[in-house]
Amino acid sequence: MSKNAALIRVLIAYVIAFAAAGAWLAWGPSTDKLWLDTLIADVIATVVIFVFSRAYKNSSFYDAYWSVIPPAIFVYWWIETEAEGARLWLVLLVISAWAIRLTGNWIFNWPGMHHEDWRYPMLKEQAGKSEAIVDFAGIHFFPTMVVFAALTPTYVVVTNTGRDVGWLDIVATIVGLGAVAIEFIADLQLYRFVQNRTPGQVMDVGLWGWSRHPNYFGEVSFWVSLALFGLAASSDDAWWIFGGAIAMLAMFMFASIPMMEKRSLERRPDYQDVIDRVSVFLPLPPKAKR
Repeated sequence: MSKNAALIRVLIAYVIAFAAAGAWLAWGPSTDKLWLDTLIADVIATVVIFVFSRAYKNSSFYDAYWSVIPPAIFVYWWIETEAEGARLWLVLLVISAWAIRLTGNWIFNWPGMHHEDWRYPMLKEQAGKSEAIVDFAGIHFFPTMVVFAALTPTYVVVTNTGRDVGWLDIVATIVGLGAVAIEFIADLQLYRFVQNRTPGQVMDVGLWGWSRHPNYFGEVSFWVSLALFGLAASSDDAWWIFGGAIAMLAMFMFASIPMMEKRSLERRPDYQDVIDRVSVFLPLPPKAKR
């Protein structure tokens, strides 16, 4: 199957997923809580993508969902609440920049239906007879919950429009767009490295010379920016507003990064030297080479 044919199938899956979610929101029983109705619709769409993942035996069907659903949910909340204000446009700017870059990067780098993120087969193989449960719960449902939790500060933004745009909104915008720039540069540097690397060579130049996972740093920074927007809209919600971003950080620090570190050590013997010199997450000046 060609890449274009594979992308068409992914597109069809997402159209059906969004249609199913929209049908629930339009005709399903309401909970009288906009955020909860949206969460249920989000889970329904996730189930649709999961069905396609199982049908095509490729859980990478879900990969683009990460970046496609947040702007859709935010715009839906905006429309339903009929909110107004400059802060909403700043949030839309940051979310749109992030979603376009991340989705575009996935489309560009995904070879087609023959390729699946290497972590998915490993997780399913380790699960044995429970691989279908792990596929749904770990690869589809759990990330949906984390993304939704990290997106909830934008719900605060659309439901609290009494405050004018202030300095914290400017900080949030700079952090958000800066995060998108960091991810773009990191992915571009990695792409160029992959095109010219020799077997076993490690990536320790550019942003990757200051952080072993600069793309993850940029990703978490984006979600922090949304939390800052929420804080700017309602300081009363400060006690929980960063919870989603913290959950996102925990997922990377305790799941994704350890898996990638272990794989790199197995495939690239010199990677231990990178671990000894380069910060795992926060971009920091590297230590001198031995």
